[in-house]
Amino acid sequence: MAKPTSTLEWCIVRLGEDHNWWVAETSDPVRWDVDGLSIIDPRQVAYLIELVDALRDYGFNQDMFEAAFICFRIEKDLSGGKVRLKRVKEPLFDSDEKLFALPDTLDEENGPYADLLDHLTRCRVKMLNDLFAFEAKLSVDEVEDEIREDQNAHFIEGKAVHTFEELTAILDYMPAGHETDEEAPVKDVVDDSEDEIPELDEAEEEKLKNDESLKWDEDDGDEDEDAEAKDGDKDKDDDDGEEKEKADDEDEDADEKPRKRSTKKK
Repeated sequence: MAKPTSTLEWCIVRLGEDHNWWVAETSDPVRWDVDGLSIIDPRQVAYLIELVDALRDYGFNQDMFEAAFICFRIEKDLSGGKVRLKRVKEPLFDSDEKLFALPDTLDEENGPYADLLDHLTRCRVKMLNDLFAFEAKLSVDEVEDEIREDQNAHFIEGKAVHTFEELTAILDYMPAGHETDEEAPVKDVVDDSEDEIPELDEAEEEKLKNDESLKWDEDDGDEDEDAEAKDGDKDKDDDDGEEKEKADDEDEDADEKPRKRSTKKK
């Protein structure tokens, strides 16, 4: 029996204001409702493949991931932010082409994409329980409820949740108050670059030399140094004067003593 997706041979996608790609038209409009139908671009595919790599030690099934998507490559640029894509039978993980990936959501409850979401959630929960010593082990239901609450908030605002955001919500999920070293924001990092003196080229250095405002500060510094030097000379002169007066007094005393002895009768 042929798969329901076998008639989907091409689709036209548009670039939204959120910089994500959304399906505008398909070759099978009967079974594929394009209202809010999103598609993952090659850049996002590469990012998701990098994220799921961390889950391989916790039971990640690559085949289940690839079965959840229908692959397309660019066939024609239609301009105006629209591109026509053609379906290809290429594996997401090993293809050399830049592929778009459309989630197989024909059966939203039990289809391959729905199975993938459940599988990724279980792998993520298993990894987090292994990495962190929670007071109570994290449960799949707890994670699903929290993610679903955020999605419902988007629906209330009339916003469709893009497939990429739906997947990263699971693959990047962290319970409140916990974060790994890789996911932790950089805090209290002191930037010493502002304290460093920038190097000047010759032109800037010459300009600074001729800056009158800088010379004023230098002159003030020279005046202070001259004042200090003068004060030092003055103190030295005072000391020399005191020493000279003391020497003169000693000479006078020496002259007076012999004269007194000469007046004494023999």
